[in-house]
Amino acid sequence: SDTRPMSTKRKRAAEPAAEENIASTIAADADPAAGLVQIAIAEKGMSALVKVGDRFATEKPFKGMRIAVNLHVTKETAVLIRALAKGGAKIALTGCNAFSTQDNIAAALASEGIEVHCKHGCSKEEYYEYVRKVLATKPQLIVDDGCDLTVEAHKLGADFLENIIGGCEQTTSGVIRAKNMTKSGALKFPLIATNDNKTKHLLDNYYGTGQSVWDGIMRATAMFIPSKVAVVCGYGACGKGIALRAKGMGARVIVTEVHPFQALQAVYDGFVVMPVAEAAKEGDVFCTATGNKHILSAAHMKTMKSGAVLCNAGQFDYELDLDGLRAMQVGESRMIRPNMEEITIKGGKVIHLLGGGNLINLSCAEGHPCEVMSTSFMGQALACEHLVKNATKLAAGCMNLPEDLDDKIAALQLTALGVQYDTPTKEQAAYAKSWNEGTE
Repeated sequence: SDTRPMSTKRKRAAEPAAEENIASTIAADADPAAGLVQIAIAEKGMSALVKVGDRFATEKPFKGMRIAVNLHVTKETAVLIRALAKGGAKIALTGCNAFSTQDNIAAALASEGIEVHCKHGCSKEEYYEYVRKVLATKPQLIVDDGCDLTVEAHKLGADFLENIIGGCEQTTSGVIRAKNMTKSGALKFPLIATNDNKTKHLLDNYYGTGQSVWDGIMRATAMFIPSKVAVVCGYGACGKGIALRAKGMGARVIVTEVHPFQALQAVYDGFVVMPVAEAAKEGDVFCTATGNKHILSAAHMKTMKSGAVLCNAGQFDYELDLDGLRAMQVGESRMIRPNMEEITIKGGKVIHLLGGGNLINLSCAEGHPCEVMSTSFMGQALACEHLVKNATKLAAGCMNLPEDLDDKIAALQLTALGVQYDTPTKEQAAYAKSWNEGTE
């Protein structure tokens, strides 16, 4: 019997997959032509990622391989899918959030021969059915956002996992799950935490989330931001961006945190920091961005001002205690705007829930701008290539993308922007590696 560790006996060259009829599961009324127009627009703003795809088209790093993808199905994601397909991969795609799926994009990709299983607004049961359909393609690589694809793959047993070279994870919530799997010994293949890339934290989490969250809030509410008290729960890279943009629009910002370092940073960045139980009494609009559960509980909601606005910027809606909110509900709720639900609770207070508690920037707006997602998805593309190139070297577990590849992403994006920057001289490069030159 083969006694090698899972991380090495899995590593073998992928055999070209047999051709088969592709049966996608997409919305019946989706318009592929409209989706193709949107993808073309996205490509214009994602030239760095397009160039990576052009290189893949020549080098074919994924020839004969299958890649299972669980991401927000948007026009930007479509550019990544095209890049991976250019590299020779057979792609099976599903959406990581039912309310972020753009049906026209799904139909456009299906029209190009990509296997797609997703529909906007699908049920939880349908969501996991689509995940299983994607995994049924027996992928060698997994591209995930939220870790559902990774977790479900592990439920299929050792024989299934043996075929997987590795995966990559796009978001904070998913990386938390992957790291916990690693700690418990449950993760059986290498998984690159592309969420933790320097470029991803800067462009996607900080700048992208900061802008797109408030885009979602303002589209959903038409709220006047100056003078409002904005409570930002969590001061990681996403929370920092959300708080910064709120401050820039004239809101008075309160930050809640559980980690002392982030709380200290928020104080020195000029924000008021207090426990969430106290902030609940003060806020006009609340946004969670932690990757954890029940950050705003029913007890917190009970003490909020009547008319408070709740939204979530985390991957999963359980950052808000929605079951607790519904348990306090009196009578029927009503939609007062397309993505703004008015809920009356016991005692007569009104709570406004945006996007059903789903990811605010994608359920109530269009997510991050193309330029931001170009850098994030270069991380996914280069991570997949790195996994294939190092298939016999990487141990099972959650790990970071090598720093040189992260720097390569930044360099590619700077080139796309037409920005030039310095490189060290030979003398400077040598000095940076030396230790024997001191005070003279």
